[in-house]
Amino acid sequence: MTQQALSRRSFLSGGRCSAVDRIRPPGIGGVGLAACTGCGQCAEHCPTGVIGLVDGLPALDFAAAECTFCGACAQNCPEPVFADGAAGRFEHVVAIASSCLPFRGVDCQACRDACPAEAIRFRPVRGGPFVPELMAEACTGCGACISVCPVGAVATAPRNVEATYA
Repeated sequence: MTQQALSRRSFLSGGRCSAVDRIRPPGIGGVGLAACTGCGQCAEHCPTGVIGLVDGLPALDFAAAECTFCGACAQNCPEPVFADGAAGRFEHVVAIASSCLPFRGVDCQACRDACPAEAIRFRPVRGGPFVPELMAEACTGCGACISVCPVGAVATAPRNVEATYA
């Protein structure tokens, strides 16, 4: 039986994160990941602390922090793991679940305030608080909006699916 990573938020909600769900630091391709020795230099030099080692491989934990695409992980890696170069966006966007506070009548715009790309906007709704809308084309997938959500309603989703749902 393989051990699975379990974030604090997933533990409290009963979810599990499998190896397939792991998000690699930007610029790591499939070939590069095979060259990883698990030395931890990428995690040690990450200024936000979003990189950790899971089963000896680098993975991002957006519940803890965001990726600023600074490139420190690639600069300090002694192996050819980051051969694809540093990327400026991920292959995912965020998704905002129906448990989002504005969908439940409570005013909150924490995700919008945290988004450096201004990819989350709020539109007015008659008789209630403004509700979030994701501009998927602007979303870099950095995860800044995930850790600030007080109810855990923001998560990553593949770029090709609808990113906001009610």
